[in-house]
Amino acid sequence: MKSDSISFSLSNYPIGLGCMSLPERSSEAKKILEEAWQGGIRFFDTADLYQAGKNEVNLGKFFQGKRSEVVLATKVGNQLHPDGKTWSWNPSKSYILEAVEKSLQRLKTDYIDLYQLHGGTMEDPWENTLEAFEILKNQGKIRAFGISSIRPNVIRKVMELNPPATIMMQYSPLDRRPEEEIFPLLEKTQTRVLVRGGMTKGILLDKPTAGFLDLSKEEVEEIKKEIHSSGFSPEAVLTRYSMEEKAVGMMVIGASKPEQLKKNLKAFEESKSIPEEYILNLKQKFLPNKYQDHR
Repeated sequence: MKSDSISFSLSNYPIGLGCMSLPERSSEAKKILEEAWQGGIRFFDTADLYQAGKNEVNLGKFFQGKRSEVVLATKVGNQLHPDGKTWSWNPSKSYILEAVEKSLQRLKTDYIDLYQLHGGTMEDPWENTLEAFEILKNQGKIRAFGISSIRPNVIRKVMELNPPATIMMQYSPLDRRPEEEIFPLLEKTQTRVLVRGGMTKGILLDKPTAGFLDLSKEEVEEIKKEIHSSGFSPEAVLTRYSMEEKAVGMMVIGASKPEQLKKNLKAFEESKSIPEEYILNLKQKFLPNKYQDHR
């Protein structure tokens, strides 16, 4: 298989909107999408699983007349059961080729810019799965493919078979696992990381302190105090932190309210003034956590 090449430059889209938290009601979702659009965001990430497809429907409605100006990314692999509430993992070629048609219909478009596998295990039929994405590229139904995974063994496997354009993964001061192996691997390639979870679910912002992965509540509180004493907004620090690695192409942020998105967009602008040395010192002050499973 040929190595994938993305049809748009991520350098033009340093920040994108993750749409999982959009309200299901179209009128409420529209307010957030308008805020994102006015704020200059042009990359929007969704999945067929979100709100049983309604998330894609809301994006499709909003971007009528704007399609050529926007980068649409969606995901496949979690097959929704007839009850509309439960799902099972299905990375088969036949399912992917079937599911893409429904996503295209919901998004009201004839192509998807970035089609991502929504997970993955070592037991998946990878040759079969990746063939589906190549077929869709050749048909012009997708421009590029990616995966959403935090598993080093899965990432190595896919990189060996057919390097994707992007890999979405969690990364923040509370989850530094990609630093050990994945970032060094990917920075030597054209594959770029889409960071999710950079705002740490609010734990390092204004939500109550709690333990995270292998970090105790006390360790998280220490990191939180350091960030809040930086002289910059904690949102700006977390934004700069997420985007400092060479392998990272974009930070994907979520929002459930327009005000939240406006605050994060302001933080993105502020993050540009944070010195690189501050982020390096912050990383050196605290030990990174490492993957325990799926190595």
